[in-house]
Amino acid sequence: MALVKVRGQTLNIDITEELAEYDFGYGARWSADKLIARSPFRDDKTPSFYVHLAGEHAGTWGDSGSGQKGGLLALLAELRGETTEDVADYLTAKYGAPMKPGEPIRITAPKLRTRETVKTPEPITQAISPYLTKRGISDEVQRMFAVGYGEDKPGFTAIPWYTPDGKLANVKYRSTRGKDFFYVKGATPIADLVYGLDVINERREELAVLCEGEIDALSWWTAGIPAIAVGGASLSPAQADAIKRSSIRTLLLGGDNDAAGRRLNERTRDNLAGYVDICTVNYGDCNDANDYLRRYGAEALRNLSNFSVSKLRDISLHFRNIPVK
Repeated sequence: MALVKVRGQTLNIDITEELAEYDFGYGARWSADKLIARSPFRDDKTPSFYVHLAGEHAGTWGDSGSGQKGGLLALLAELRGETTEDVADYLTAKYGAPMKPGEPIRITAPKLRTRETVKTPEPITQAISPYLTKRGISDEVQRMFAVGYGEDKPGFTAIPWYTPDGKLANVKYRSTRGKDFFYVKGATPIADLVYGLDVINERREELAVLCEGEIDALSWWTAGIPAIAVGGASLSPAQADAIKRSSIRTLLLGGDNDAAGRRLNERTRDNLAGYVDICTVNYGDCNDANDYLRRYGAEALRNLSNFSVSKLRDISLHFRNIPVK
């Protein structure tokens, strides 16, 4: 835990926990007071990115390769695809409490945002992405999810995000040459959206796999299995509520095969148990759904979901004596 000032209030924030939900690549080195890793914002072949996790400079970060640096709010805003105001609201709600002996309780009211303050993204040009094709995503699925490109953003594949009722809300631009990505600033925060839920609701699908990233969700769809994504290794209250209100009745937890992915699966189970039937996907020796798709093919990935559902059915029959649809 580290003391960080947010809107003039000193918060005791678990910076390591907040950052552990994101992928900093192979070779990331975590210590008690510092994270050293490859930059999450560009194609970085050697660890040149750092974040102070404790001490006087807790929350500050820098990227020696690009010269970028900043504070915790700016870093989390980039990772979460939100504004710094959104992040301040989140941190204040989660950690807000007096930190110093005798310090009076100060509750900072979040700034209310009306629908008019949310930017509507510019429409993208729909087209088959060679980048996604190389990663095993079928043309049919790419057309179904309206992927394409931005006329003024060469070198990036555009992946649109929609509200549950089908309105364009944000766009993720993913570099076709490295790990760089960004969302439309000022548009609906990704933490308020669930990727693919509009298609799920339109088709009244009752089974879906929950993933971290869009490409993993598209991998499942390529295998013929409905899927959604939350845009990272955390499930927000807004995302949980949207899933509860959806047509989904059986949810397969398909977070990445690492500590952050397992934590996402556990927290999703905690938040949605009782609302949907839940089981967990085991990727075996693969990192995630797209890795599994590229290594073993669409049929194998589809069979992986069938195996997970069959286990859920066996458990349900044993303990509840009722079938799972």
